[in-house]
Amino acid sequence: MLWRKLLKILELFQNQEGIEIKGYDVNALYPSQMHSQDMPIGKIKYFEGDISLSNLDSFGFFYCRIIAPDSILHPILQTHVKINGGTRTIAPIGTWEDMLFSEELINAKKYGYKFEILWGYLFEKGNIFKDYVNILHNLRKTYPSDDPMNFIAKILLNSLYGRFGMDDNFDNITIIHKDFIKDFEDKFLDLIINRIEVGNYWIIFYSGENTSDNRNVSVSISAAITAYSRIHMSQFKNNPDINLYYTDTDSIYVDEDSKIPDNLISNTMLGKLKLEHICKRAIFLAPKVYCLDTEDSGIVYKVKGLNHDIELTYNDFEKLLLKKTTLQKFQNKFMRNLQEGNIRLLEQIYTLQVTDNKRELIYDNDKWISTKPYKIDNSKNLTPFFIK
Repeated sequence: MLWRKLLKILELFQNQEGIEIKGYDVNALYPSQMHSQDMPIGKIKYFEGDISLSNLDSFGFFYCRIIAPDSILHPILQTHVKINGGTRTIAPIGTWEDMLFSEELINAKKYGYKFEILWGYLFEKGNIFKDYVNILHNLRKTYPSDDPMNFIAKILLNSLYGRFGMDDNFDNITIIHKDFIKDFEDKFLDLIINRIEVGNYWIIFYSGENTSDNRNVSVSISAAITAYSRIHMSQFKNNPDINLYYTDTDSIYVDEDSKIPDNLISNTMLGKLKLEHICKRAIFLAPKVYCLDTEDSGIVYKVKGLNHDIELTYNDFEKLLLKKTTLQKFQNKFMRNLQEGNIRLLEQIYTLQVTDNKRELIYDNDKWISTKPYKIDNSKNLTPFFIK
């Protein structure tokens, strides 16, 4: 049997052998959106009520009451909820409240979502990254993929959006002689995070606040770039012409019967799909946990958090489709200890298993066959039907 499953939207299907699965990656997803889309800039204006009633071109971030259609197969709006003792990002159905980028709200309406805008922030708009992306993207194309200049240009392209979303209230670090540590504690005791004794001195970590007028961050820009990227990927979800097996941040796996327009495919153009794998069979167990039997490279697998040199087989992944089945592997991890000033190589047990952190699992005779989205209520609690 060939098993196919969606990540982020986490759908699992059962198909016959012999179906060809194609894996595509989006060329520079985040930079492509930075290149082509308007960003929230300028002065910020606060508003209350449904701004869309008086301003059809309103642009910014809106706090909304969201109603997701029960019939949607692959929900496209995400939120944070508490599942299995932790906070997870899921794409649910149900009703809840959240802050949304205006353009993501407009896109979601196409899929049957309904909104009541309660309050928010309006921004001016402008394309501010086009030249930056053009220069670095052209620089990448002039160097082979294994050249350091190619790598540097790639990192500069892919990491800029995250810099705008950084918290610039970094911890302060100071070194104080032990004779003066009491005076420091009397003044900053509530701010001290950690301390390390080094001979006659203490290294003190304490919290602080950035009072500079030039913070060089913009959470709104960072959030807009990721929202635009989700919008871009939504065209491959709930699409009757595409049989989606798996999707991650910037990748999709579809079958040979899927109809992807030729104008969306290119090996080099920003935002286009590039063919990465052709698979005879595949198993997708969890986010960034999958095994592919490819035509050109044989077995290819990825397990987030597990060392690449740990050997796994396709059969290992197939066994994990059985309910309550786990697989344990031993690996060595480097562990830092600032207190002792050393790095140790420790043996660690990694347990691999199917989880329901993203969607509800469906079994047939104790074999995993499908999933469905969680449904949440106004308080972002899972509805009783989905609680085990």
